[in-house]
Amino acid sequence: MEFTIDTEQQSLVQAVRGLVGKTYDSSEARRAVTKAEPGFAAWDQLAEMGVLSLPFEATAAEVSLAAEELGRVIAPDPFVESIVLAGGLINSVGTDEQKSELVDAIAEGQTLPVLAWLEPNRGWSAQAVSVTYSDGKLNGVKSTVVQADRADLLVVSAAVDGGTGLFLVTDGYATETERTHDGSRAATVTFSDTPAVALGDGGDALAALKHALNLARIAYAHEALGAMAVALDITVGYLKTRKQFGVTLNKFQALTFRAADMYVELELARSAITWATIVAADEGSTPEDVAAAASHAALQVARAGRHIALDAIQLHGGIGMTAEYSVGHYASRILAIGQMIGDETFHLDRLAARIDDHTVLDPIG
Repeated sequence: MEFTIDTEQQSLVQAVRGLVGKTYDSSEARRAVTKAEPGFAAWDQLAEMGVLSLPFEATAAEVSLAAEELGRVIAPDPFVESIVLAGGLINSVGTDEQKSELVDAIAEGQTLPVLAWLEPNRGWSAQAVSVTYSDGKLNGVKSTVVQADRADLLVVSAAVDGGTGLFLVTDGYATETERTHDGSRAATVTFSDTPAVALGDGGDALAALKHALNLARIAYAHEALGAMAVALDITVGYLKTRKQFGVTLNKFQALTFRAADMYVELELARSAITWATIVAADEGSTPEDVAAAASHAALQVARAGRHIALDAIQLHGGIGMTAEYSVGHYASRILAIGQMIGDETFHLDRLAARIDDHTVLDPIG
């Protein structure tokens, strides 16, 4: 199995890194962007470069490479939320007319779609319960809808006869927005007889929603991987330059061992996440294969992310706790992604449910 990237993919990495590296060249620049409206600054340039069209024209590998570069600068632009997830659903489920109207506009950065799927007290279940659809209208509440105030279009999951449907909404809903700890914005969205149009031909779209969520989990995992790599680099650089008792901190064996443990966790995560991307990009993979790969990747993000984020702060000492220093912002984003894609219990339960799918090997001898 090939794990290296080709020359075109290397060019993509360099182009995205150059763009977002200029836009978010310091933690101060990122903080200034997140405090202003709309809370992100590289969107138009990403559209011009063609990055926003990747989910519609390329494979999961190219999408993941772009997400990883965004993670390296913890860019607040909602690439995964809007393009991979909401845009991906429109492209896979929408009618020809809907795709013709929306996909190009999304890829060009003219339309910002956002998926509203999480419901209060429902964990990470993709099945809609509290939001219902009837007679062309939606009623109910969705929670943690990232950039809902900024969105031009909401893709909403709702309970319908026979399962979970997907609907397009442009207005007629109320939002209560809060700043999240990683600098983004998320809202509770209330629908009250809100006019809605079915995405696609209507009916149950739960399978398509689950698959889109799994593809987004893999892209999120790459974003977290980029952030974890930089958090480790920052920490190692600090240990090599900060002096204590007349010597740099990397001379203390206990601290060096902890940095080495962080590196091991990062590489374990990289392996699982890369494998998940390969599975997602393989046309022969089933949705069940992609779901299992996504859960393996998400588990590593949860475990490695928490380890690297917290140790990065602790190895920096007091400065790691300050809002002015970048390592805390990396930790915040890494931990936020871990919650957006599902926690350890959720993914362990999903993997455990598939145990019977695997054959049992006879013991040797």
